[in-house]
Amino acid sequence: MTEDGRVRVLSDSQRAQDVIAPVTGDWVVLEEEDGLGTVVGHVFDRATSVSRRDPAERDLEQVLASNVQLVAAVHGLDRPLPPGRLERLLVLAHKSGAEPVVILTKGDEAADDETEAVVRSVARDIPVIVTSTVDGRGIDEVVGRIGPGRALALVGASGVGKSSLVNAIVGEELLEIGDVRASDAKGRHITTARELILLPHDAGLLLDTPGIRAIGLWEAEDALELVFGDLEELATSCRFGDCAHGGEPGCAITEAVDDGEVDGRRVDRYRALVEELATQREREEERERRDRKDGPRRGRRRRR
Repeated sequence: MTEDGRVRVLSDSQRAQDVIAPVTGDWVVLEEEDGLGTVVGHVFDRATSVSRRDPAERDLEQVLASNVQLVAAVHGLDRPLPPGRLERLLVLAHKSGAEPVVILTKGDEAADDETEAVVRSVARDIPVIVTSTVDGRGIDEVVGRIGPGRALALVGASGVGKSSLVNAIVGEELLEIGDVRASDAKGRHITTARELILLPHDAGLLLDTPGIRAIGLWEAEDALELVFGDLEELATSCRFGDCAHGGEPGCAITEAVDDGEVDGRRVDRYRALVEELATQREREEERERRDRKDGPRRGRRRRR
């Protein structure tokens, strides 16, 4: 989008942007190039970046969206929500640098309050908004959190109602909506590309994303502390500084689980995420060591 409206341009991520490919939400410089026409010549630094580990590549970051002020973890109240999935979505939102929020759709279809209760217990201090495109609840609250000049990115699985929510906010059937299987409440991938949508009356922007199944985290140690802050605080009281919270003597987290103050399953999920990020960091450091070791040899061969 430009001041003259929407234009179609070419992008060469290997050349024009120094290997930084533009993603939805980026601010870019457009240039005219002989034989190609209008191309993306430069991608500006991103104020925020919603990213995950690329599901197709073990050690590669995949940027889903950029320059948004809010990231909403979206889930439908017509289905149960595994706490671990929400925790991963919240870590992803925190890591982006944007403000996290949870949006629960299909409030009119909620069979009971169990899913909402689980969400609120996991989200802790993060705002939770219950919405319905049928009776309109929560829609104005979502719009009110965006505001002029601000963008909200919606992330969640297929069939949770992201596209329906966009249509309700915009006030027209802008995005195609797919059916949800009654057997398991799973939806089809109707949204196949990320799209930035300008809201009417200068109310801000929405960034709709395709449903995501895999939520691999990418360099999210700091964000992990924000989602599991209570466990991080408990860990400072462990007898050993390198306590893995797996039964070591003097482990404050294990004692809290034994006393019923902390859910042991949440501790297991926390330990799994810590281990996942540590393994990722080790692989990245090993790759950097190999690159430093191989670099001079490649340089000598070129000089010959």
